[in-house]
Amino acid sequence: MKKIIQYLIFIPLFLASQEREDSIMINKIYDYFLSESNCYENLRYLCKKIGHRLSGSVNAQKAVEWAYKTMKQTGADTVYLQKVKVPIWKRGYTECKLMLKDKSIPINVLALGNSVSSGEKIVAEIIEVKDEIELAKLGEEKVKNKIVFFNVKFNPKNVSTSKSYGECVKYRYIGASYAAKYGAKACLVRSMTLCNNHSPHTGNMSYDDKISKVKIPALAVSYRDADTIALLLKIHPDVKMELYTENFTLDSVESFNVIGEVKGSKYPDRFITIGGHLDSWDVGEGAHDDGAGIVQSIEAIYVFKNIYRPKNTIRVVAFMNEENGLMGGKVYALEAKRKNEKHITAIETDAGGFTPRYIGVDTTRGLYQLCEKWNSLFEPYYIQIKKGGGGADISPLKKLLGIPLCGYEPDNQRYFDIHHTKEDVFENVHKRELELGGAAISAFVMMVDRYFE
Repeated sequence: MKKIIQYLIFIPLFLASQEREDSIMINKIYDYFLSESNCYENLRYLCKKIGHRLSGSVNAQKAVEWAYKTMKQTGADTVYLQKVKVPIWKRGYTECKLMLKDKSIPINVLALGNSVSSGEKIVAEIIEVKDEIELAKLGEEKVKNKIVFFNVKFNPKNVSTSKSYGECVKYRYIGASYAAKYGAKACLVRSMTLCNNHSPHTGNMSYDDKISKVKIPALAVSYRDADTIALLLKIHPDVKMELYTENFTLDSVESFNVIGEVKGSKYPDRFITIGGHLDSWDVGEGAHDDGAGIVQSIEAIYVFKNIYRPKNTIRVVAFMNEENGLMGGKVYALEAKRKNEKHITAIETDAGGFTPRYIGVDTTRGLYQLCEKWNSLFEPYYIQIKKGGGGADISPLKKLLGIPLCGYEPDNQRYFDIHHTKEDVFENVHKRELELGGAAISAFVMMVDRYFE
């Protein structure tokens, strides 16, 4: 009986001791990021010395070389390149204007990634629609030889702007195929944003030959210019648009994922992946999307080499080609499956370098049920662990290996102001917000390494 009593007393004392150790370690990680980390300076170099990094470009290759060198300098036990075949799409000259009887009005547009060229100038009337259902009701009779304008706004009632983005983005992605089905000459989409300015937002699109085998040009129009088009259509329903866009799709080329590892002390053949994507669109500097995620991930190498020694191998991955193909994520998962690697979990940071808010955690294999118990540890740092997580680059790991996924989620109110635009530059990243995010990611991974089997 005495032994039972002693045991019952020992359990809470042991748990309290563990929690104190966890708290101390989390604090050390935050202290490092907020006073010594190289996140901000690494981001400065990536943005200012290299710049935008569209897959297959010279700058993308420079970024690969930079990431390899930086992971080495940060202290990774092993750094290597993983071959990835990536598509090449290049933006050429684009011009768009509304044609009135006595004047023309320039319209700010950007060709969407993967869009074809117009071939020659297109001069046509505009058909404004809210969705593919409205488009189908108009049919070929009213759509043929016209320019379809998907005027689909972000829902301002959604507190999460990511939710609004998810509701609209399909029109950017396959809107051109919907329009081509009814004989349209081109497709415009309202930029994916709530920001009322003249900066159009590019992004990837795709042609779905199940909808239409015809490929027509696809472009995004800025928020304010979208309003101008909608207003003029009310006054002049027969207003015409003159549009020219020149884009090039070339043969795929070889590129690389960059992978750095800190070997696990107990389970060197079990992996926890931390990553973001190294490529970016060809406007801006790819600072928030996803330079921030890259430098936060690389800085984790220092943490797991010098502050906390992990049981499992921590693998930091700079994925290539997230923006217009996801080939880096697909190759990484296929190689993991081919090698029969044991993966514990993966966390992606690809939502910008803003103030940390959440770590989203998948319920697979009970990971969320474990992690939600840590909310008290992260509360002092204004982080909440919530149900449901992941990311584009790590999603193939879930599909092929069945592992639980996690996603770092900073505040997203300003993210879609600059996402995929010329405004995504180093100057729009706040140093402290970036560092707080890096600390949250590394601290969370430390806890997963300690307790998740």
